[in-house]
Amino acid sequence: MIVIVMGVTGAGKTTIGRLLAAKLGWEFADADDYHPVINLEKMARGVALTDTDRAPWLTALHAAILEWQAQRKNVVLACSALKGEYREKLGVGAAERLVYLKGSRELIGSRLRARPGHFATEAILDDQFRTLEEPEDAITVDVDGTPQQIVQGIQARLRFGQDPGSKT
Repeated sequence: MIVIVMGVTGAGKTTIGRLLAAKLGWEFADADDYHPVINLEKMARGVALTDTDRAPWLTALHAAILEWQAQRKNVVLACSALKGEYREKLGVGAAERLVYLKGSRELIGSRLRARPGHFATEAILDDQFRTLEEPEDAITVDVDGTPQQIVQGIQARLRFGQDPGSKT
């Protein structure tokens, strides 16, 4: 099983994904590790990625997901997956669960300002919100709580094999 934790930069994908994976006893993977170096450099300069920039990244992530599925691994993947078409390219379907970390521009912006040293800064946040297509088939979790509270909420709702569409 693969759980994809998605949202805009600064929503807490890596923090929540790592904690969730630890609680479940699963592997953790960060989609940022699959970006070509040029993408990381662009984002560090505050330049938003285009769909063309994202194409090799999405291809690499899709291949990783297929490999994890073939190996029957349980993985929590932190991945922005902002558009429906990106999620389709990843192959998000029955073998995966999608968790959407939802927060206001103000809250996430304040978190980004307090996060030194990360390649993705507040400079790309407005573009991320413009690009975001909120999923309808995800477990949607507000990110205004502590990481532990957020993970508890996700765990309580991860009922594998049941309808993921309910919201908190």
